[in-house]
Parts: sequence; C-alpha cells; structure tokens
Amino acid sequence: MTDTAQKTATMPLGVVLARRPGVTRWAKWSWKAIAVLPGASAATWKLMREDGDTQEFHAATLPLELHRAEVEAYKVSLTMDPPAVFVVLRPAEQGPHDVTVHAVTASAYEAQDYLDSGEEQVEAVPMSEGLTAWIRDFCETHYHEEPFIKRKRDRKRVDLAEDGIGDARIRQTADVYRAPGATKGRVQ
Repeated sequence: MTDTAQKTATMPLGVVLARRPGVTRWAKWSWKAIAVLPGASAATWKLMREDGDTQEFHAATLPLELHRAEVEAYKVSLTMDPPAVFVVLRPAEQGPHDVTVHAVTASAYEAQDYLDSGEEQVEAVPMSEGLTAWIRDFCETHYHEEPFIKRKRDRKRVDLAEDGIGDARIRQTADVYRAPGATKGRVQ
C-alpha cells in the first residue's frame, strides 16, 4: 500500500464503540472506543454484540491517513505500551446516538490537539499487529532523522554603545531605556 514515491498512505478503519449505562444521572450513556477494524467496509451504527445493557456498535468506517510530514508523531504512537491509534468522538447534534465518530488518527500530536480543545472525547485504542506493521513500514520508508547542528555564536560586538541610551539629545524623562519613576538618582 505504501510506495516510496507517495507522500501519503490511506487505509479504511472501522471504529467499534461500546455503549454502557451512565454512572451519573446527568449522562444516560457512557461511550468508549474499544477497537478498530483495519480494512473494514462501510458501516453506520451496525449492532455487533449485545450483553445486557452493554451494546457494541461498528459505528463508522473512516480513512486513516498517514502523511510523511507527521512520521515523528506516528513513531510516538508506536512506542506507546501498547501501540495506539486514536479515535475522536464528538457529541451528536442529531441522530439516534449521543456521539459521532469525528476522526481516527495515528498521530499522538494530533490527538493531543483534540484533547487540548476540550470539545471532543479522545480514546486511545490498541493497534492490531497488522496495523502496527503497516504504520511502522510507512515510518521506516519516510523517516529521516535530522542531525543535530550546534548553533554557533555570532561575532557581533556587544560592548558597543546603542543608539538612544545616554544620548544627550534625548530628554532623560523621555528615554525609553530609563526605569519608570526614577528621576535624578531617587525613586518616587
């Protein structure tokens, strides 16, 4: 699926959500992403399993896109224990369920951005071995470590007088480098 000439790679990823009764009176249901299905066909809220009050749905199938510019973020996801892909859930504005699946990503940095907004629920879901291998192959193809280059100091002279500091043509009360409230040696 990944060609060295391609900058991106895409795989359809099915998202399995579990719905359980809420533990507070303010939330009727509790939603959690429990699995992803690599290469899944299109589905919309297909009931997969029911056990008492708990139901599991194949809620959606979204494309998992890998971009070579984000390889470093994918490597972070691969080093998690266990390696994880992230499912982003948003409150549903309409429809029979309380949430919608907004996105799936393998980028830990993108997941952090969604978490920072506070609007979405982000779930880390363990990757299957096949998905882990696919992402790892993409990373190995496109990752180029940048060598550390020590910054060299410039040879600018810092002991030279700066314009405006101590200049006799500038009134001392209007000197921008003068401390506020200080006049002729005393502080007000």
